[in-house]
Amino acid sequence: MTKLYLIRHGESEANRARLFAGNFDIDLTELGYAQAEHIPEYFREIHIDAIFASDLKRAYHTACPLAKARNLPVVKEPSFREISAGAWEGVHFDTIMEKYKEDYTVWREDIGRAVCTNGESVLQLSRRVSAAITRIAEENDGKTVVIATHATPIRSLISLWATGSLRDMKEYKWVPNASITEASYENGVFTLENIGITEHLEGLLTKLPPTV
Repeated sequence: MTKLYLIRHGESEANRARLFAGNFDIDLTELGYAQAEHIPEYFREIHIDAIFASDLKRAYHTACPLAKARNLPVVKEPSFREISAGAWEGVHFDTIMEKYKEDYTVWREDIGRAVCTNGESVLQLSRRVSAAITRIAEENDGKTVVIATHATPIRSLISLWATGSLRDMKEYKWVPNASITEASYENGVFTLENIGITEHLEGLLTKLPPTV
């Protein structure tokens, strides 16, 4: 069995400014860095064999304090990037709703079917993220792996692991910044164990705006 911990990046400058980041390589806020510094506390009594992260700064920098505490490298894995958002990248949520209302309404109301305007679909994202995490789980059989990634990859994996499809993805909420989601992988099957743990953040919890 492989034990997996998925960490959503800390608060980013895009989160703070209410921009749709996508693959826009924007860094953490000061609060986001503070959230990242609290992550090692959660793992204080948990053995870790490997740490992976999306190569985007906000995810990579979220993983760095834990890697430093454990004297482990952070392996950059582009497959764990946020959705490639096309025309939405770096754009304010209100502007997206105004200019791309039809596509963004699907995103908000039935995200499993959503396609970013001129960008990636959630189905495409789920396929690349699922392929990467399955490969890593199989390569690290019997080990414990931490992966720092983004909101949409985590939400898609939660839906796939819980229901076997993206059809009910809309029923699962976004996990908070710097939260931890636990799962395991054995005999080709992922088992979801805990979603969006925030007990380690000690009052540093942030929330997405209702327009996301």
